[in-house]
Amino acid sequence: MWTPDTLLAAIAGGLAGALTHPGFWWLAVTLAAAGIVRGFTGFGSALIFVPVAGTFLPPVQVIAIIALVEIASIGALVPRAWAHADRTQVGLLVLAALPTVPLGLMVMDALDATIVRWIVAVLAGGTLIALISGWHYTRAVTLPVILAIGAVAGLLGGMTGLTGPVVVLFYLAGGRMARTVRANTILFLGLMDLVIVANLLVRGFADISVLWLAGALSVPYFIGMVTGQALFDPSHERLYRRAALTVIALAVLTGLPIWT
Repeated sequence: MWTPDTLLAAIAGGLAGALTHPGFWWLAVTLAAAGIVRGFTGFGSALIFVPVAGTFLPPVQVIAIIALVEIASIGALVPRAWAHADRTQVGLLVLAALPTVPLGLMVMDALDATIVRWIVAVLAGGTLIALISGWHYTRAVTLPVILAIGAVAGLLGGMTGLTGPVVVLFYLAGGRMARTVRANTILFLGLMDLVIVANLLVRGFADISVLWLAGALSVPYFIGMVTGQALFDPSHERLYRRAALTVIALAVLTGLPIWT
């Protein structure tokens, strides 16, 4: 039987466990920076958080926390992005990702944590190099291409927590306007967070300690995200890209498995 005293004690205990978790304040600072980048670009939070978080957490907890924390962005970012997004195309991407997310989770569960961290480093670093080099998708955007991109994004999201790189490369590197890129990626990533969390809950990967940790970390992330959204100005597209790529590069370097 829950009473006010037992409820308060449970909340205090859960928060205390989260705040004293090894590396909590590093994770909080990382997520604050990730939130700012997500707020003004619409992407990049997982590319920043996942490499660093792998230093302190096992892969399944990294995936659970980034997905749970990013759900906080849905209410703040999706309504504004909804009007500017290509909702049909984003819907097709998510539809293609639905069957591959659980497959990615199965692969992640079978791999050693260090191997997963190297996969994260290679994937995030490769995305960064592609964006800096100016690579862009030049072929026709057909239905099979859209479905393939969504399927790969779901697989990588389930395996590493990095749902966005494939879609970001498809949208951002193609030279589209910042507002459209931002709206499409916000909508896609928000929906994918819900899909990943649902799969984690079904498989029993998200225990109560992870939920408390994600809840505590959502505060600095949400503050950073609202700040980034307030700073967003389409006329500063080049500045946003440079800032995002710089922060992603620092996160990738910091999260390399060679340091631990």
